[in-house]
Amino acid sequence: MKSFFEKLTGASDMDDEFNLEEVPENAKKLKIEKTTDRETRSSEEDWEETEEEIEGELTIDMYQTPDKIIVKTIVAGVKPDDLDISITRDMITIRGKREEKHIISEEDYFSKELYWGSFSRTITLPAEIEVEEADAREENGLLTITLPKIDKHRETKLKVKSK
Repeated sequence: MKSFFEKLTGASDMDDEFNLEEVPENAKKLKIEKTTDRETRSSEEDWEETEEEIEGELTIDMYQTPDKIIVKTIVAGVKPDDLDISITRDMITIRGKREEKHIISEEDYFSKELYWGSFSRTITLPAEIEVEEADAREENGLLTITLPKIDKHRETKLKVKSK
């Protein structure tokens, strides 16, 4: 039976609506354990295992000119050979990995704000582009991807060949 508060707010008991046993095993990122006080927690071991699986997401600037879409992102510390850029007519995916060269023990850090590890970003483009004419350049840690738009109004003359 719902309490007065649950009736008033429309809230319900989470155990009635969600059962962890119904979630497919491959869909769980963290192992959640029920505690006696109805809170959830995950063990430190589980967090460390999943932390390695998480990819960072690149921040981007994307803008257009009359004939191009430009995507810019910071990839400082990543070699151009360690970047993977996949393009279709309406989507672009940028993947890479930034590796820390020196391993420092956690207790020696005063501050740890930089992202190290795998990253990716998939962007749906606002217009179709010419995949074959796309260009990517890295300069001083700034990756600039130039994507020429498809000119839908372009006409060409077709010559008829005879046999």
